[in-house]
Amino acid sequence: MSNILIVLSAADRWTRADGSIYESGVWAEEFVAMDEAFIKAGFQVDLASPGGIAPTIDRRSLDPEIVGEELAGRMRSYLADNAGRVEKPLVLGEIDVSRYDAVVIPGGHGPMEDLHKDPDMGRVLAEADRDRKVIAAVCHGPAALLATRGENGRWPFAGRRMTSLSDEEEIEFGTAENAPFLLADMLRKSGGRYEQGPNWSPYVVEDGNLLTGQNPASSAALADAVIAALR
Repeated sequence: MSNILIVLSAADRWTRADGSIYESGVWAEEFVAMDEAFIKAGFQVDLASPGGIAPTIDRRSLDPEIVGEELAGRMRSYLADNAGRVEKPLVLGEIDVSRYDAVVIPGGHGPMEDLHKDPDMGRVLAEADRDRKVIAAVCHGPAALLATRGENGRWPFAGRRMTSLSDEEEIEFGTAENAPFLLADMLRKSGGRYEQGPNWSPYVVEDGNLLTGQNPASSAALADAVIAALR
């Protein structure tokens, strides 16, 4: 049985370029779709966050007017059923990477606040990549890749194919203006070979042990890719 570590942002906000606050956190579908798929596949799934802080679920990701009645209801039900796990994640800084076969990072704007610069996140991903463990991230989750440095101080994901929420999707969502940086743009500037599909449609990029999904709609497809890679 494979063991998977899902790392959740502990942030409840995204601090904007002018210092204003955009309330945020983890996007429900990106966590739920993957967590549910992994458990159904028979994998052991642990949750971790910086400091072991209970994650904040972005209220917009549970808003029927944004995601639809059916999806909002399913997300709320799953989160309620798994409240004991979600509210008591492991401390990211205490994670022994050798215990896991995959490290998975959902998005929401939370990772743009904390995971992109978290040294414990960087250590976990550097060790996972060194040992060729599966690394998977969706939407804004790939921001966590930016925290990683190799033994030579270079970004180990430079030259690798990847995706994330596109600049165009960020603009369309209304959060590009006043953003400290746009994720897709930063991944390109850091040396990533960024790719994208149509806005808001499922799109997954696989490059060796690095698997990334573009947006919330890509979460289920990314989970399938992780499962296939582990099997």
